[in-house]
Amino acid sequence: MTITTPAPETHAETGPRVAVRSLAFLTPGNYDDDAPAVGLDETLALFEHGEALGFDGAWVRQRHLEHGISSAVVFLAAASQRTRRLELGTAVIPIGYESPFRLAEDLSTLDVLSGGRVQAGFSAGTPPHADLIGERVFDADWRSNDFSHARIERLLDNLRGDFLGDGDTVIHSPGNTQRPRLQPYSPGLAGRLWYGGGSLGSAEWAGRHGLGLLVGNIVAGETSDDFATAQRAVIDRYRRAAGDRVSRIALGRVIVPTDSADRATRAKYREYAASRYERTLAPHGERRTLFARDLIGPADEIAEALAADAALAEVDELRIELPYEFGIDDYRQIIADVAGLVAPQLGWTPAEERA
Repeated sequence: MTITTPAPETHAETGPRVAVRSLAFLTPGNYDDDAPAVGLDETLALFEHGEALGFDGAWVRQRHLEHGISSAVVFLAAASQRTRRLELGTAVIPIGYESPFRLAEDLSTLDVLSGGRVQAGFSAGTPPHADLIGERVFDADWRSNDFSHARIERLLDNLRGDFLGDGDTVIHSPGNTQRPRLQPYSPGLAGRLWYGGGSLGSAEWAGRHGLGLLVGNIVAGETSDDFATAQRAVIDRYRRAAGDRVSRIALGRVIVPTDSADRATRAKYREYAASRYERTLAPHGERRTLFARDLIGPADEIAEALAADAALAEVDELRIELPYEFGIDDYRQIIADVAGLVAPQLGWTPAEERA
């Protein structure tokens, strides 16, 4: 059984409303507590598999204190040496724990190593688990720190590579005298930063500051109880704020085709979908959080549901969000079915074929 988001309207007379140009997947990078190297290597192999399938990008979450990738930059540095063309993304790094200058150095190094393939996504606000590790990260009371968007603005300033000091300021190192700025400087990286935006305010900030917008299966119901309507409002607000800037918007959905899965795996997928269905029925909490329905079932039904997704119709980049709860064999099956059976029905062609 496929669980889909009902389409608010049909456009049979004009054909498909969705045209996917870029296809990526987002993986949690899970591993067992007693064998992290095995799980991390499996995730690196998943990146290689995704590239062979023609995916345009592969993204990782940054997860602190969990059995997942706690340092996205370090992991993607390894991935950069095992892939050759995939965009390498972070979705997302909580900026609150990061030094805007040191992180800029790390991201620039990664971008140079990868040949300019980094797509770095961020979130602002109090970072996860601050009550447990805040005192280990910050010198003073962590509650007094600035966790606002200003930290991302400082990161942007560093990545732009402006020289420090006045025109006469130089630094000396063995065999070299140079004007000081962030090193290595990677031109263009400042234009490949993203923000995870699920509200009108965050989308407006991202648009005004020239960041790409990451939207997923959670949105604040500020304008509507209908998920797609609320998410379209976020996208519209972002575009108005971005103005004439060239901007990218990537939309994420939990998509799990069952076509090549065995009987037991299909049952597991259905149980997973059923366990998450109730949360999609009404807004949650003070922020009126809305959840998209997972798309789980035959590829043809998933493609039909995506073609009717009013929010996806507004963008041309689709990101497959792989569930935390599944294993590496499930992930390989899911992305293979998406690339081979679902995405081509939405207008996407593998990267190698386009080349």
